[in-house]
Amino acid sequence: MSKVHNFSAGPAILPQVVLDSCIQALQNFEGTNLSLIEVSHRGKEFVAVMDEACSLVKKIMRLNDDYDVLFLQGGASMQFLMVSMNLLENKAAYTNTGTWAKNAIKEAKAFGKVDVLGSSEDQNFNYIPKDYVIGSDYDYFHCTSNNTIFGTQMHHFPKCDVPMICDMSSDIFSRELDFTQFDLIYAGAQKNMGPAGTTLVVIKKGLLGKVTRYLPTMLDYNTHIKGESMFNTPSVFAVFGCMHTLRWIDEQGLANIEKLNTAKANLLYTEIDTNPNFIGTTAIEDRSKMNITFKCATEAVDEAFALAIKDANISGLKGHRSVGGYRASMYNALGIDSVKVLVNVMQTFK
Repeated sequence: MSKVHNFSAGPAILPQVVLDSCIQALQNFEGTNLSLIEVSHRGKEFVAVMDEACSLVKKIMRLNDDYDVLFLQGGASMQFLMVSMNLLENKAAYTNTGTWAKNAIKEAKAFGKVDVLGSSEDQNFNYIPKDYVIGSDYDYFHCTSNNTIFGTQMHHFPKCDVPMICDMSSDIFSRELDFTQFDLIYAGAQKNMGPAGTTLVVIKKGLLGKVTRYLPTMLDYNTHIKGESMFNTPSVFAVFGCMHTLRWIDEQGLANIEKLNTAKANLLYTEIDTNPNFIGTTAIEDRSKMNITFKCATEAVDEAFALAIKDANISGLKGHRSVGGYRASMYNALGIDSVKVLVNVMQTFK
């Protein structure tokens, strides 16, 4: 069977070793002769999975016991609500860098005053706003590290005197960062971390308990911290997939992963910049290494290119409807060989 080069924005490509482990566990989990999706989440076999997944997050991020790690459900979209419900008492600061940041702002406005300190909506989110000041009177500052749809990424994070919250759904574990600069990180699993169905939340201790409103039990972070992500039945398959992906990330090392991701991005951006038949759609200084957006220079090239990538077994390259063109999502598990196949196709149009 011919290899498919998977550039899907998510659910996204996973390492083969993770897929193999998942297949095995679905058939016979830890010698129980039961499938992973049949066993009790309270059983010692799955509790060990959850414990290892949480430990690996701290290890990879180089965090100590000042942080709690949760695997929840509801996706990053649920976190737009939970962050503001749990943390926003008076006012919060946000940057608006795309669809998901905009949705986070919408949810936050239900709980307090929201100041949008910087927005790139005026240019259809093709850059990252930078010239803003974060006052010390905010409950927190919220940003989105990578914008999947529009292909922009924060390469530097601002210094601030208030808790910094970051949605890292589409570039978590793709590069080395000082993760201690963040007070709360959340990320849907289905890009770099595992199969869809669970959401990682990392919370610095001492951040919670400062709002006066009633918090519904299921939307209170403390509920899940006390329940060790087991207050209700977790998505056992997704967490298992995350654990094995985190093992793979730990073995590779973030430095090596970042080096490879940079090489992949440089390879494709170089072709976009030197090939007159293709045009990049984001500001050069804010280009994402995870989601590379571009378009064809003419309609004729567009029609021919669509056929060529299909013939090359390239999948998931179509751009989001709000941007159009093409989007190459190049998460950790995508090999540079797949990027070379895409570049080779593009070079035939020279």
